[in-house]
Amino acid sequence: MVVRLRLSRLGCRNKPFYRVMAADSRSPRDGKHLEILGYYNPLPGQDGGKRMGINFDRIKYWLSVGAQPSEPVQRLLFRAGLLPPPPMVAMGRKGGPRDTRPVHPMTGRV
Repeated sequence: MVVRLRLSRLGCRNKPFYRVMAADSRSPRDGKHLEILGYYNPLPGQDGGKRMGINFDRIKYWLSVGAQPSEPVQRLLFRAGLLPPPPMVAMGRKGGPRDTRPVHPMTGRV
């Protein structure tokens, strides 16, 4: 069983609220979970900031036994200072490598 640390959505329409939870990777987003590890409220509160509450001891435990965080949870744990920054992916050029063979001046062909 592969365990993932991921977000489960709660709240009303246009007012999201998320739980950070440990769940089997095959279970649905809002389905059965193994443990609730915290919460994340992306809407600004009275002070204008986003709210997050995480049980650091349990997160460290799940990471130590091999649980893989999803990308949003990885970003949250980076902001909380629990994980190193996520790796930056270098974007390549759109096309493939250019053809560098010489072109014949009279025909314009390679």
